[in-house]
Amino acid sequence: MTKSENLIKSLIALPHEYEWLDFKESWFSKDEIGEYISAISNGAALCGREFGYIVWGIHNSTHEIIGTTVNFDKDVNHEPYKHYLARNLKPSVAFDVENVQIDGKRLVLLSVPAAKSVPTKFLSQAFIRIGSSKEKLSKFPEWEIRLLNILSNGIPTIVGMAAPDYAQELTFEKLFMYYGAKGVALRKETFKKSLRLLTADGRYNIMALLLSDANDIPIRVSVFSGKSKADTLFSVKEYGNSCILYAMDKILEYGDAINIIQADERGRISERKDVPLFDYEAFHEAILNAFIHNKWLGMNAPMISVFTDRIEILSHGGLGLEQDLEGFYKGVSIPVNEILASIFLQLRLSERSGRGVPKIVEAYGRESIKIEKNFIVVTIPFNRINVTPFELNEGADSDNPEGSVKSSVKGSVKSSVKIIEMMKENPEITIPMMAESLRLTTRAIEKNVARLQAKGVVKRIGPDKGGHWEVIG
Repeated sequence: MTKSENLIKSLIALPHEYEWLDFKESWFSKDEIGEYISAISNGAALCGREFGYIVWGIHNSTHEIIGTTVNFDKDVNHEPYKHYLARNLKPSVAFDVENVQIDGKRLVLLSVPAAKSVPTKFLSQAFIRIGSSKEKLSKFPEWEIRLLNILSNGIPTIVGMAAPDYAQELTFEKLFMYYGAKGVALRKETFKKSLRLLTADGRYNIMALLLSDANDIPIRVSVFSGKSKADTLFSVKEYGNSCILYAMDKILEYGDAINIIQADERGRISERKDVPLFDYEAFHEAILNAFIHNKWLGMNAPMISVFTDRIEILSHGGLGLEQDLEGFYKGVSIPVNEILASIFLQLRLSERSGRGVPKIVEAYGRESIKIEKNFIVVTIPFNRINVTPFELNEGADSDNPEGSVKSSVKGSVKSSVKIIEMMKENPEITIPMMAESLRLTTRAIEKNVARLQAKGVVKRIGPDKGGHWEVIG
């Protein structure tokens, strides 16, 4: 298979068209193709790509290969068409047109270099793609300013972009504590330079803000009482506004706390089989990837949503600039935030082995990862073994009929969260009071509490009578 065939197959595997990518069937318009070249060239520059592409012979919505009759090797007004395009593109754009055969069907691949220094224009007019539409760049001044800034200064990164003016007095005590706990030396004299926390003009950058003791970036775990965000928001856990390393650890601890272990006695002969609610390793990798690859420039943190049947982990920004879809699934990772990824590697939080996405795919399949233009969502489904699928009514102690499954922990995720909330609101609450409130048996509450204590989520201070509960973190 030729390089061009591989390229086209990787492009049609993408879920969408982009500012730098467009699919056509057999459409041809003398001047509009030149306008599209301008738009694709400027779009590639906006997205930090070396080239943009237009592929003829591809169905616009399904990306099915259908073939094309479009012909660039003809004259327009007694002039070779390619020469006509080149003459009217300013500055000069070394685009390339190639005929490619795939599955016996003819395709046309137009490769367009990204704009350099100044926007690419056709017939003295610059164009841009907004969504799937081609528009005059002058109609969108905010995009024009952004493009000019990128052409002058390059693609913004969390290292190159300064933190807001109000966030230039930062402290890093928690960062030093975190490094110390990991057994990694961090020198006060050089850490700002070694961790790339300063812009070229000496200001704290977005990276510094993310790692500082205090910031204004909320990082939340939202717990819903049903299967969608239209259902009641039961609880919101706030882990942000501080060093993101600690926030990530708290979210991983929370996931461990709700990952109840169930005893599967179906077909039991001698020993029961312990079954977790979900694959924690896949969850762990999904959280790591969400933090490492999140587009932090917009000050938007990953979003974690817990439903009765699953956990959804959303990171902003989509795939990395040069990341292809097949490489992504195979674990050939190209970090969105290279320096942040290096810090995670230095702290041994990640291995940089490329096992994260393959581990998620192994556990839950490719369909568990939804890739959109501006975000990626990983879905971690719950594996409940003694309730109907996605049912929330776990909790009561009862004798199951023969052949059914008895859970080793009767409390559901919802019950555990409620127990934690009640302990926060009333540290002196008793187990009978919680049982009455949740309409569960005292035995079910005791099992839930014992599990939360074993995981270090809560602890008892003092005796059963006269003592109180403490929720850790």
